[in-house]
This record gives sequence, C-alpha cells and structure tokens, in this order.
Amino acid sequence: MSLDACADLVQRGDPDRFATVLAAPVGLRARLLPLYAFNVEVTRAPWVTAEAPIAEMRLQWWRDALEEVAQGRPVRRHEVTTPLAGVIDAEAARTLDRLVAARRWDIYRDPFEDAAHFAEYIDATAAGLMWTAARLLGAGDEAAVRDLGWAQGLAAFLRAIPELESRGRRPLVDGRPEAVAALAAEGLRRLRAGVAGGARGPATWPAWEAAAVLALAARDPGRVAEGALGVSELRRRALRLRAALTGRVAA
Repeated sequence: MSLDACADLVQRGDPDRFATVLAAPVGLRARLLPLYAFNVEVTRAPWVTAEAPIAEMRLQWWRDALEEVAQGRPVRRHEVTTPLAGVIDAEAARTLDRLVAARRWDIYRDPFEDAAHFAEYIDATAAGLMWTAARLLGAGDEAAVRDLGWAQGLAAFLRAIPELESRGRRPLVDGRPEAVAALAAEGLRRLRAGVAGGARGPATWPAWEAAAVLALAARDPGRVAEGALGVSELRRRALRLRAALTGRVAA
C-alpha cells in the first residue's frame, strides 16, 4: 500500500506532526508517516465510541497487529499496519505495544493512581513514540530522546485538560496551582536535559513549542484550566522554523 493514506491520516489527525514530516528530508518521510498514522489511529480509538468494551477491542486489534510484527509473522493488511510493518522491528513493536496499553486510561473515567502512574502514561505514549521515531532515523541516545518526548507529551496533555474534563475525565493527580506549576517545571527540566543530551533531528521536532507551553504553565498555572496555553501563530512558525534550521528544538 502507498504512503498516501498514512499522509492523509496524519495531516487530518495530527497537523503539527505532519508539518514536521514535511520539513524533514524526503528520504525520511516514508519511515515517519506510518508511525505517526499509527499513533493517530491508536490515540483516537478510545474516543470513537462510548462503549468501553468496543474501545478495548479496538486497542487490542492494534496490540495483536504489533504482536504479529514482533513475532515475524505476516501482518494483517490495513492501510497503516502494512506500511508500518515495513519500517519497524520487534523492539519497536514492543515499545509501541506499551503505548497502546497505556491508552486504556483514555477509555475510562478513573483518575491516575498517583504521580508515578501519570509519569508512566506520558513516558509510554509521547516519549515512547518519539523514541521509536528517533530509532527509525538512527538515533542512539534513548534517555535524552525520552526526556524530550516526555516534555512534549506533558505540554500536549496540559493543553488538552479542558477537553478531557469536559469528557468526564480527571486528568491531574493534583490540580492545585502550585502542583501544576511544579509539574510544568519538571517538564521544562526534562526538556532541557533532552536537548543538552543531544536529542535532535526530525523525530524530535514535534517538541518545537513544548518549552513555550510549559513556561506559560509554570509561570501562570491558572492558564491550564482556562485552556489558555496557546502560543501565537507567529511565534509557532518561528519555533517550527528554528527546529528545522538548527535540527533541535528550543529549550
């Protein structure tokens, strides 16, 4: 199957990541698009139905497909699984399986058990995705990439909190302003550690505005509940361009 379906899925479902793919060298796009299309499909699976068992089945379908990759068996034909199986190996399949398993939290209305559970969710989803993308492009420093991915995932999660709450979720372990500010500060710490550790290249570019978002949340945590963590379009373009020109995101 061609990459056209994957490109269309990412463009519609994750336009910011799609923009980073377009900024990447042409030869790398065929590795990133199936992975990001997979993430779009898995991310939306818990939300397309109000029936928890059906959502569980949707996620299990993806886990079964990844198991086929991990075991070297023929992979079920699908517009995403077919090209994905052509670019990932068994290790990547196991990392992505952890991502899918973590998305079960999105199905239900139970809060995170504690801060460690929340941190694990961000690591399995955003950091796991970024590390897999980086591996596909030849990166080797997992700790640095995961730190950067964790920061990017936290920034995205904080921006999504009003929407999550409107859907009946309890997204924060501790919603007090001082706790939110501390969480954002931890995201900034990890982001700087990732950049200092050498995380760079197209796989890391989805974190291009994470520093700006987390800095807003750390400085004024009330913005999180208000849904006011947006960055101006002019600054967004400048940050995205900086990442593409320098190879790494702003810290």
